[in-house]
Amino acid sequence: MTSPQITLTVRHTPSAVDTRRGVVRLHPEVLDALGLRAWDAVRLTGARGSAALAAPAAGGGTTGVVLVDDVTMSNLGVAEGAEIVVSPVDVTAAKTVTVAGSRLASISLSPETLRLALIGKVLTVGDAVSLLPQDLAPAPGADAIAVRGKLSAAIGMTWTNELLTVTASDPDGPVAVGPSTVVSWRGGAKTGEAAPPVPGRASGELIASTRVADGTGDYLDAEIVEEEEAETPIPALTDLVGAEAAARRLGEWFDLAFHRPELLAKLGTSSRLGVLLSGPEGVGKATLVRAVAKAEDVRVVTLAAPNIAVLEPNTAATRVREAIGRARAENGAGLLLITDIDTLLPSAQPPPVATVLLEELRTALARPGFAVVATTAHPESADPRLRGADLLDRELTLALPDGKLRTELLRVLMREVPLEAGVDVAAIAERTPGFVAADLIALRRDAALRAALRQREAAEPRISQQDLLDALDTVRPISMSTSDTLATGGLSLADVGDMTEVKQSLTEAVLWPLRYPDSFARLGVEPPRGVLLYGPPGGGKTFLIRALAGAGALNVFAVKGAELMDKWVGESERAVRELFRRAADAAPALVFLDEIDALAPRRGQSSDSGVADRVVAALLTELDGVEPMREVVVLGATNRPELVDPALLRPGRLERQVYVPPPDAEARAAILRATAKNTPLAADVDLAELASTLDKYSAADCAALVREAALTAMRESLEATEVTAAHLAAARDAVRPSLDPAQLAALEAYANRS
Repeated sequence: MTSPQITLTVRHTPSAVDTRRGVVRLHPEVLDALGLRAWDAVRLTGARGSAALAAPAAGGGTTGVVLVDDVTMSNLGVAEGAEIVVSPVDVTAAKTVTVAGSRLASISLSPETLRLALIGKVLTVGDAVSLLPQDLAPAPGADAIAVRGKLSAAIGMTWTNELLTVTASDPDGPVAVGPSTVVSWRGGAKTGEAAPPVPGRASGELIASTRVADGTGDYLDAEIVEEEEAETPIPALTDLVGAEAAARRLGEWFDLAFHRPELLAKLGTSSRLGVLLSGPEGVGKATLVRAVAKAEDVRVVTLAAPNIAVLEPNTAATRVREAIGRARAENGAGLLLITDIDTLLPSAQPPPVATVLLEELRTALARPGFAVVATTAHPESADPRLRGADLLDRELTLALPDGKLRTELLRVLMREVPLEAGVDVAAIAERTPGFVAADLIALRRDAALRAALRQREAAEPRISQQDLLDALDTVRPISMSTSDTLATGGLSLADVGDMTEVKQSLTEAVLWPLRYPDSFARLGVEPPRGVLLYGPPGGGKTFLIRALAGAGALNVFAVKGAELMDKWVGESERAVRELFRRAADAAPALVFLDEIDALAPRRGQSSDSGVADRVVAALLTELDGVEPMREVVVLGATNRPELVDPALLRPGRLERQVYVPPPDAEARAAILRATAKNTPLAADVDLAELASTLDKYSAADCAALVREAALTAMRESLEATEVTAAHLAAARDAVRPSLDPAQLAALEAYANRS
């Protein structure tokens, strides 16, 4: 008998309780139609398949909608508004489950603690899954409070942000983790087992390891030192797209330090070599070092600093000594590569062992035939003593790849990949602002997954242009956090009704500098750095930004003004600096500061011990400080422009001020048409005539009117197929205009000021 299935529209769950829990919410009638009870498992089919627990939506929900969270959307490969197929699925208890995760999680969490966190969850191979215990369903059999304590003790408060990937399970289908499931890290220990010995190299030499407490009394072996052979192939120097200059410089240093020390001695200097290599996460710093070392015949020992940072001070110092000894153990050139050095030797509150570690490195660098290269994505966060003349006195920086470099990177990455005719990597590169090499590799992997699902039976499957474009919906740059990125929902400026002048102003101030930088350079002018968007509430300011982001030419960081305010001294300023640093890493980027009047009020008029004044100063410094912003545009939005500090509004800062007026009759008609483009309207509906009767209605009011009319039709019959003029008339009585005449007059006076 064929299982029932229903096609539903995806909506993001409004409930914070469901976030990252692997729970989908359905209307009770949908549950009944599928023959399901609350907390039964369902199969979800979008761009790829997944499974989750189904529960009734709060307040009943909508029959044609399924509420899911961000992680589930990513697992399905769909965006909000897409359609997926929901059907019942039989789930068996897993015999074994293997997962992969971050280095911190894999060395800090024992398999037993991992099993307790995953118990009761429904997993599918290839899915991302959070560590949040499944304690929403009826008694899963684990003490969720105790599990939270173990997770927090093991990896700190960031455990709630950790995502794991299910790499294998037995059986293969959707499975649930139960009390007898054997859970293991990929390549690590299993539940109830000791960690396996780490295999040695061809010489029989063992890779150094240590035992790390996971906060529960359990231990697991953690590999902390790797030999020169990486898990992934080391690329040739010719494949280091965008890093040629850095590779050439590093190769010259290696050649002099390891192969021509006598030349340096004749010139009165030593062959000591210490390098600090910085660049955005995922840009390929460690890969660059390994590639150059291989070309120069230099032996590499890699030390992962985050693994050492979680150890006791004495153990950490011992591991660093062992790594130095291993790099010098054999005759010939030896290089110690320390990744993410800022986690081991931070500038803020350096650990007591920092002095010991610095002395170990200083002593080792004084000996011939040895060098140290340390990498970091946050050079400002590394202990300044590292840059001493007897330590890492040379610096190299890898920049974020621009559009041309991304095109070349994609050509290299796609060189061995079977592609369909018509794949345009340049078009993909244009749609991937802020992507580094690791992001493009993830994009290739996701596109390959989509191609495999589309061509299950094909003898010679190939990746198409559409596979790559669809992968852009789920792959985000490493430099961007999902917590403050703006969901565009597939919008573009063409979806914005009317607002011709406003759209033109935003296009000139935001998109032109990114699309036509040569024109600005040719005319010898700097593009605008910021725009202030102001107008009455509900006028569509945020909608405009979403549409602007939908152009795909830039990354968007959306922050409400009050979110950056913190009661602790210095934290608000730090949050501003961090926001702009991350925007620079993801450039070209747009920083959208909603409700900017709450973040940057007029100085000297607040009673918050000067916090707001310091935040304004931090904003001014970031906007036009000593280090100018490059390919970062700031856009503030407010309905109270007179409250914003005037210093922010002068040229060179938020110099373009764009008024978003309330829509007139023609604009209201355009907004109604744009809002109702997917709503079937009866023949008796005249949107232009309706718009003429909606004086003082904002854009949000017009959208609410269409939505209310559709709900009115549904109240009459859940089988309704169109919205009539009578439904719109009834909705007009229910939705009243929200524009405040006094506030509107004040805004118009501000816009008309001399």
